[in-house]
Amino acid sequence: MATFKQEVLRFFYPLIRKMAKGGKNGTVLNNNNKTAPIIPFYEQKATLNNGKPIDFSTYAGKKVLIVNTASNCGYTGQYAELQKLHETLGEKLAIIAFPANDFKEQEKSNDNEISQFCQLNYGVTFPIAKKGVVIKKEEQHPVFKWLTNSKANGWNNHQPDWNFSKYVIDEKGNLTNYFGPSISPLDNEFLKAVE
Repeated sequence: MATFKQEVLRFFYPLIRKMAKGGKNGTVLNNNNKTAPIIPFYEQKATLNNGKPIDFSTYAGKKVLIVNTASNCGYTGQYAELQKLHETLGEKLAIIAFPANDFKEQEKSNDNEISQFCQLNYGVTFPIAKKGVVIKKEEQHPVFKWLTNSKANGWNNHQPDWNFSKYVIDEKGNLTNYFGPSISPLDNEFLKAVE
């Protein structure tokens, strides 16, 4: 069940997104030179919030969307948009959420609580990884170390600006785009990158 704060944030999500779109949360970065990664994306691994491992090599031939998430953020309403994307593009696009408490402690819940929140409030059926660190620090999750290090992914050093930052990997394992939190997963520019 959503808390009162979570319900208020869900109600104001469209306004929050619109107000932030022109700032750093609206950042869009593209791999215009089509630079290939130095360390293959498919060597990455993670663990789901239920303890099962994710082997990224199983995503070869599919686009992959990596998004850092939080349950008490003004952008939390994007869970519904991500689920809609999963339902429409699930055969071509794998979505993996990475919950983190890196921005204003907006994800204090444990893995089980996060999973229940996402399922009950947004009907989330796409994979959710174990809660971890997504910003550049020693304990940063290895997947985000790859996403934010040009010596691994070939071109990008940009770490998440806030919760619901989005990284797109193409069918060949190339990091193609970064979209800031205020870019909706249903915006035309974003849909062009994942379709």
